[in-house]
Amino acid sequence: MIRILFTNLIRFVLLVFIQVFLLKNIGYYNLANPFLYILFILLLPFETPNWLLFPLAFLTGLTVDAFYNTLGVNAAACTMLAFVRTIFIALTVQKQGLETEPEPKLGIMGFRWFFFYASILTLFHHTTLFLLESFSFSDIRYTLIRIILSSLFTVLLIIISEFIFFRKRER
Repeated sequence: MIRILFTNLIRFVLLVFIQVFLLKNIGYYNLANPFLYILFILLLPFETPNWLLFPLAFLTGLTVDAFYNTLGVNAAACTMLAFVRTIFIALTVQKQGLETEPEPKLGIMGFRWFFFYASILTLFHHTTLFLLESFSFSDIRYTLIRIILSSLFTVLLIIISEFIFFRKRER
């Protein structure tokens, strides 16, 4: 239990640090902005209770909001991400396998499941983030392009980071 807590704390600090000090300055004409910090929420253990998941997601987004000067937009998007995560996991993961598969990692769940998981959740996060940021449907084409390109960029970084820390499948 202490090991899982320590691992997630280190993951949180590392991902927020990378997001704020490296990825904040990377983008393609403000069309493709990576948001790797959502990997913290994606990799939380399956048995994380909702009373802990939602505050963790909110605080993760609020931490990024503090550095981005975006008044709660990332916090709202991360809370939406946590909500969709609970639904996705309830629909796709069998309850009997939770003892052998404690975390939704690429090495444990397999590439196809993890890619689908990361893509769907990233798309929901980015849709919420960019629609709240623009708060208008007047530039909907520009907003949709930002959602798609940023989602692709973020999923690519998530997959690359998972392959860096990839371990053999344990099933």
